[in-house]
Amino acid sequence: MTTRALRNGLLLAGICSLTLAACAKKPAEPAAVSGGPTLPTAIGPLEGAVDIVAWPGYIERGDTDKGYDWVTPFEKDTGCKVTVKTAGTSDEMVSLMTQGGYDLVTASGDASLRLIRGGTVQPINTALIPSYNAIDIRLRRALWHYVGGVNYGVPYQWGPNVLMYNTKVFPTPPTSWSVVFEPQNLPDGKPNKGRVQAYDGAIYIADAALYLLYNRRDLAIMNPYQLDEKQYAAALDLLRKQHPLVQRYWHDANVQVQDFTNEGIVASGSWPFQVNTLEANKQPIASVVPQEGATGWADTTMLHAKAKHPNCAYKWMEWSLNTKVQGDVAAWFGSVPVVTAACDGNALLGPEGCKKNGVENFDKIWFWRTPETSCDTPLGRCVPYSRWATDYVAIMGGR
Repeated sequence: MTTRALRNGLLLAGICSLTLAACAKKPAEPAAVSGGPTLPTAIGPLEGAVDIVAWPGYIERGDTDKGYDWVTPFEKDTGCKVTVKTAGTSDEMVSLMTQGGYDLVTASGDASLRLIRGGTVQPINTALIPSYNAIDIRLRRALWHYVGGVNYGVPYQWGPNVLMYNTKVFPTPPTSWSVVFEPQNLPDGKPNKGRVQAYDGAIYIADAALYLLYNRRDLAIMNPYQLDEKQYAAALDLLRKQHPLVQRYWHDANVQVQDFTNEGIVASGSWPFQVNTLEANKQPIASVVPQEGATGWADTTMLHAKAKHPNCAYKWMEWSLNTKVQGDVAAWFGSVPVVTAACDGNALLGPEGCKKNGVENFDKIWFWRTPETSCDTPLGRCVPYSRWATDYVAIMGGR
């Protein structure tokens, strides 16, 4: 890592404070998952440990920068020793949690429903998490962790997938994602071929679908995570045409930082972490949410169905909502706190930190969510994530 750490979605449930158009497209709440353990009514004796699968940079104990440590105080306060296993993709997180041996995971919206459907995570009792009501009301019952009237997690952080660009190549901010999807000459007069990147993850199909939602109205796409066969085929076709343009399909944020610094990359979907890091390194970099809007991620701390340390896990979920912890994580990770009060008065985040990390883009974001067969299209059937995963691997391989 460089100076801060990294990273890696949010239609509302219960209320609808998104733009009118987005509200009109809000999908129905997923069906309830049958069975599951009975919710605990109290936190029992602490087990002395908690094992967490997390995005790199989400759970820091000061090893990289002593100023960023929200693990040590928790361990001193509870006696629960924190062990972290980092994962670089949502698919890796699902795999690790399915294998077992972990108590918690900081899952993005493209993983959380898979974990719920598979019975890998259990419902939580928010009454045992006193700070839960401090969470942004728009996230308390978000559709990727609140399913069938049951809550399967505690929101942690969120952020947009922004269009990051080189300001020397783009003196004026680009207004469309076309600069990474369509062959063209950029403002410096040179082609974009070999100078753009795409995300190494099947959920990126939603980015293509969002571009088509805005630019191909004849397809009648209403939700980039709910695609019928015709819409899905159009998204794949766009991604196949994009393939010759792509220098790298990235998933490591630090590698992308190096590519923008040394490899001549000038435009890509990215996270605020990379933007902040490159700006801190005095690189000619800025970011924008284009006219089509953007996808994004809202991560949820979820409890394994067979957690060995559930009491320490509950203590950690409460700790994760501490206002200082929320602000410190956002400062390190380039994300936005789910506890809005954390945006004010945090020395590490600063007065403009939440704005810089995209807090004002909430209404423009289609947050990551696992595509499922059952959906709100006229036919009521969509292409599920299993096909997204298989087809995107083929696209990255040039097939």
